[in-house]
Amino acid sequence: MTGYGDDAGFTAYAAAAGFAVPAGTISVARQRGSAYIDGTYGMRFSGQPTGGISQEREWPRTGATAYGSTLASDLIPQRVIEASYEAAYLELKKPGSLSISFDPSRKVKRQKVEGLEREFFEPVDRGNIFAPEAPVSTIIEGLLAPLICPVYGLPAIMVV
Repeated sequence: MTGYGDDAGFTAYAAAAGFAVPAGTISVARQRGSAYIDGTYGMRFSGQPTGGISQEREWPRTGATAYGSTLASDLIPQRVIEASYEAAYLELKKPGSLSISFDPSRKVKRQKVEGLEREFFEPVDRGNIFAPEAPVSTIIEGLLAPLICPVYGLPAIMVV
């Protein structure tokens, strides 16, 4: 399975952003970054994979839209490629950061140490769509914003 974009594109993206990329790690990082984009945002992209369930990646897609226009069914948007590059860089910067695992039973609700006490608030329940500790990148969110939609679609009743 290959990642979105290519090694030269990732190297150019990283250089333009002022990132240093260790040699020999680009392909693996791109793979992990692409897997993160597909796994985190795949259900939120409009349309469906052009190749159906047997397609390796979420893109290209049939019926996908951006800014009110339908995208070509063989297109992988540059925004998806750059978001995968950003995710790849995050993975290179801190290996394992894109694949967070957690055990809800081990969460700390209150912590007290020598007179100092902290209480933690529970994250908002979003129907278990995202793990509370899942990494969020405003750069990735911004790049993908025109391509994603609510998981459950629009409300059944809209008040105007």
